Amino acid sequence: MSSAGSAEPAGGPATRGRAAPMPSALSLPAVAGTAAAWRARARAAAPALVLACYLGAAIALTSHLWASPGSATVTGNPDDASQFAWFMRYAATAISHGHPPSLTTQAMNAPNGISLLWNASMLLPDVLLTPVTVLAGPQVSLTILSTVGFAGSAASLFWVLRRWGVSLPAAAAGGVVFGFSPALTHAAIGHYNLQFAVLVPLIADAALRLLTGRGRPARAGLWLGALVAAQLFTGEELLLDTAIAIVIMTVMLALSRPRQLAGTARTAVAGLAVAVGTVLAAAGWALWAQFGGPLTEHGSAFEIDFFKNDLLSFVIPSGFEVFHTGASAAAAARYQGGAPEYLAYLGVPMLLVIGATAVLGWRHLAARTAALTFAVLELLSLGAHPLVGGTVHPGVTLPWNWLEGLPVIGAALPTRLSIVADAAAGVLLAVGIDLARRRLGQSGAATTLIAEMTAFAVLPLVPFPLPATPATPPPPAWATVLGGLRLATGARVLVVPVPTATLTAALRWQASGGQQIDLIGGYFEGPDQTGQTYIDGGGLPDLVYYLDDLWQGNAAGAAPSPAEARATLAYWRPAAVVADASSLSVVGRYLTGLLGPPTLAYGGMTAWRLEG
Repeated sequence: MSSAGSAEPAGGPATRGRAAPMPSALSLPAVAGTAAAWRARARAAAPALVLACYLGAAIALTSHLWASPGSATVTGNPDDASQFAWFMRYAATAISHGHPPSLTTQAMNAPNGISLLWNASMLLPDVLLTPVTVLAGPQVSLTILSTVGFAGSAASLFWVLRRWGVSLPAAAAGGVVFGFSPALTHAAIGHYNLQFAVLVPLIADAALRLLTGRGRPARAGLWLGALVAAQLFTGEELLLDTAIAIVIMTVMLALSRPRQLAGTARTAVAGLAVAVGTVLAAAGWALWAQFGGPLTEHGSAFEIDFFKNDLLSFVIPSGFEVFHTGASAAAAARYQGGAPEYLAYLGVPMLLVIGATAVLGWRHLAARTAALTFAVLELLSLGAHPLVGGTVHPGVTLPWNWLEGLPVIGAALPTRLSIVADAAAGVLLAVGIDLARRRLGQSGAATTLIAEMTAFAVLPLVPFPLPATPATPPPPAWATVLGGLRLATGARVLVVPVPTATLTAALRWQASGGQQIDLIGGYFEGPDQTGQTYIDGGGLPDLVYYLDDLWQGNAAGAAPSPAEARATLAYWRPAAVVADASSLSVVGRYLTGLLGPPTLAYGGMTAWRLEG
């Protein structure tokens, strides 16, 4: 042991009270290795941080829903929200009883029934969320679906961009543009099947990888087929819009790289054959039921060339965006398709940035393909004749004019192509960021400039948290009265107010309570006698509207004759009639005159049991 005055060997420990020596050259590699390890960990953690930010943003955007997840819906479209809640409960009831939900059912619109695939059901998410629906109710499931729709759509495009070599910051920005776009924000107003766009980038990615010869054809085809089948059971219209985008991209690739595409044609066809086989194996039976079953329909349930983008809506923000004016919000509110279809807005800054990327990056295949895909989709979204500031210009004919008469495609609404177009906009922004970084370098000034331009494009799209309103709760006596009637499972019930497309209270009541009854009436698309699709199918009997007018206290029209009313009841053959009204009310007295004394009356509700 050395004395207090002796020197320590080089690199040895310092004595008490003496400053530690500077690290020797021999210790620098260890320090450098530690720093490199930290950088590697940071790089590995960065994608998880991006995904966490997406989830946080989605929760913030849906925060008013999460304040009361069991009852709050996005303000502005209660009827569609009630319909989706009913579909959610329908699937959960089937799964909880050990069998899949039927694709055609009389649980709505008894005795004719409905086809779930011709309607806006989301069978796959509905089935997956069954535990939540059973334990907490369908509105909690829909709130989860909305939140995952925002975060998941952003994450899926982020993942696809990273897979194709886009830098992490650029991919993160592209994911934001798609996942939190005004198109998805407005689709969240009751259109859950459109707002949940998680699979759109994945399907496009799988198709492009097949076309460009990336990956093994069998595995890639299996993955593409699985994604298509999943989207088919999530939302067929969004699948159609994605397919249109893929066709556009395929044409672009064929024109830009004909030799490359020809070289991969054999493997692409083999992969596509596997994809088709996978879809048929997973969903062929469902497609057969949809197009060959008893409730097959054709055409569109909506006015032709009505739901299309107004040309000015691309640059006029609605009140849902943070950066708007009173005048812009008022102009957006006048849009003829309503707030749920106001899907075009991207703002002048974003349009300028992606336009500059398209021009300056035209020689790059990714930029060119994304730009033309975006442009063609948005052109198609304008419908058959342009709408400018609320005025239609019939003298100008646009490409959608030649598509709207085609089978299947004609049933789609042009506005909704903007959802997929926003994915192309996200890709174009991401590619533009990377091209700018490549040209301007990695200096601090260049990085700052690129960040400022990205913020310039993205900030106008930032939305307010979605406004929420309580869903209509069941009457306090709803469950008690139905329980007191002691109806068999699947009993056919006429509820007053009778559910229609504009009065969906009974759908919401059944969805909330989970009663296993078949409802007369409903909110649905169905065929008339010729197979043409309409809202409410071929129409509901006059008795429906007369009862609803009485219940709402409106000036009802002429009452159906007793013979006509009894003929309608004989056609419906309800096991019970349940009215949200006292026996002394106008509707209660009418039903008593028609059906005789009620079986029971409780808590402001009146009921008649007509069978057994």
